[in-house]
Amino acid sequence: MMLAGRLKTFAGQSDVIVVAIANDGVPVAAQVATALNLPLTVQVVRNLGVPGQENLTMGTIATDDVRILNQETIDALHIPARVVDWRIFCETQELMRRERIFVHERKAPALAGKTVILVDDGISSGSRMLAAIQAIRKQGARHIVAAVPVAAKQSLVRLRAIADQVVCLVEPKLFFSINHWYENFEPVADWEVCQILDGVLDHVHELEMA
Repeated sequence: MMLAGRLKTFAGQSDVIVVAIANDGVPVAAQVATALNLPLTVQVVRNLGVPGQENLTMGTIATDDVRILNQETIDALHIPARVVDWRIFCETQELMRRERIFVHERKAPALAGKTVILVDDGISSGSRMLAAIQAIRKQGARHIVAAVPVAAKQSLVRLRAIADQVVCLVEPKLFFSINHWYENFEPVADWEVCQILDGVLDHVHELEMA
């Protein structure tokens, strides 16, 4: 995998962990973790969809009460504060549910003092990656490498200002959407995330016993 090739200097290092942004970043991150012989866990991030226009987001939340609100969208659509608060409440419940099954039930390794390779399937607006970085910083990560196959140039400018290192394979001049760069862009179900995480965990255990 080309992305793993750009990260090969981290291969097999005991203080490095690959973290996928769940759910859609997990298949890409699993390939990176397996190729580099590194453990894999996830960071859950939830978009705050505009009521009635779910494909339009008015913000993003992550672990440890990380919130990134798109105030321009909220103001332009005259979304009341109570609606924003209700959506934050609902998405927080879903975030906690996914964290329980993806992270806590699998006794994921702590990130404090570690180098984290944070992987997603791509970056459009960049809010998911920015929220994930804030959450991982709060968990005590020492060094954060944001790694994606493709990203919008303007979002990379923001990302490079807060990540310690950024690795991106393709920075197209015209960026329409992430799914434009994939032959198969079906949503990744929770059961698929669990299956992938368990598969990488088994691979790491086999390497430790070899």
